[in-house]
Amino acid sequence: MAQKRMFDKSIVRRDDFMEMPISTQNLYFHLSLDADDDGFVNNWKSILKITSCKEDDLKLLISKQFVIPFESGVIVIKHWRINNILRSDRYHETKYLAEKSLLNTGENQEYTLGTPLVYQLAPEYSI
Repeated sequence: MAQKRMFDKSIVRRDDFMEMPISTQNLYFHLSLDADDDGFVNNWKSILKITSCKEDDLKLLISKQFVIPFESGVIVIKHWRINNILRSDRYHETKYLAEKSLLNTGENQEYTLGTPLVYQLAPEYSI
């Protein structure tokens, strides 16, 4: 696991982030510190205990869409790819490949669940 993590001000200085309780903000930072190189966290219960945060803090992060939960119990930091850019020689792919396969990354680099609908127009031919 990496020893350094970054946070983009465009995420952590947003009003919806700053309006959350300090404990919820703290949890977001600690989850990010423990995330793997793709933003996945499998030990969020331990992090709750270490930080003295409550499960309600995690629920708020989920409801405000700062983290995405999976049925397996793993979570991912939604804005991971905005916050952290790793050189290819330092990157180690997550072991949570099933969960990663459920994610899409849009133009803005945020993770989203599911497959986006792509509308493709039929080509127009002139005669």
